[in-house]
Amino acid sequence: MKFFYVFALSLVVACSGETYTTENDDLNIEAVVADLPTLQAFVGCFNDKVKCDEKSGDFKKDIAEAIQQACAKCTDAQKHIFKVFLTGLKEKLPADYAAFKAKYDPENKYFGNLEKAIANA
Repeated sequence: MKFFYVFALSLVVACSGETYTTENDDLNIEAVVADLPTLQAFVGCFNDKVKCDEKSGDFKKDIAEAIQQACAKCTDAQKHIFKVFLTGLKEKLPADYAAFKAKYDPENKYFGNLEKAIANA
C-alpha cells in the first residue's frame, strides 16, 4: 500500500513540472525580430504560408496549446521568446500579427491571458 502512495505522489510531482522541450530555449529571438526576412519566415511557418525550418517547426508544434493554456508549460526562456516575438511581430508586421492571432485565437479568448502570463518575461 505504501508503494502505491509513493508511486502516486511521484506521478503527481512529475506531471506538475511538465514543460515543453527546452532544445531551442537558447534562440536569439532579438536577432530573429531584428532581421525582417527571418521574422517573416518564422511567422510564415506559423501561419502555414511557407515551409518551416527545423527551429520554427519545433516552436510551431506547441504554439496552439501554449496560447490556449497561457504558456502554462513554457519555461522562462520560452515566455521571453514568445513575448519578444509577439511584440516584434505586432510592431514590424501588423498584418501578419493579425493573421497569426486570427489563426490561433479566432474567438479572441486566449491572447489576453497569454499576454498577462508573458508580460514580465
